[in-house]
Amino acid sequence: MLKVSFNYADRQLAINNKLKLRGFIAELFKQEKIALQRLTYIFCSDEFLLQINKNFLQHDYYTDIITFDLSEGEAVTGEVYVSIDRIKDNANTLNLPFFEEVLRVVFHGALHLCGYKDKKAADIKIMRRLENKYINIYKKGST
Repeated sequence: MLKVSFNYADRQLAINNKLKLRGFIAELFKQEKIALQRLTYIFCSDEFLLQINKNFLQHDYYTDIITFDLSEGEAVTGEVYVSIDRIKDNANTLNLPFFEEVLRVVFHGALHLCGYKDKKAADIKIMRRLENKYINIYKKGST
């Protein structure tokens, strides 16, 4: 059984070589020395994620990602909800390739489950450095 899965709520996302990306995400956890039990990504729309944001976090604004740590033991179990609409918008705004922004957000969720935060400026700097590190490794084709 794969430790990382991709599911779709109300948006589809075409990912070339899903098996490679799933394996790379599992490898990210190994690199961070965090045991991974199971990680599920759910790709969705802005509206779908807005409802989750309102219902679970009492936030009334759009976001690109919400990560839930569902771990009960030592190994991480989590769900990561990802808005395809936000990723498209962010990629356009930042003038980045769409799939690179997909990778950034997907790795961002995994890094949250590895214990990294992004509320303070110093934490954001660390998070961005790690996102870029893993994007570059993934794009080079090695883990």
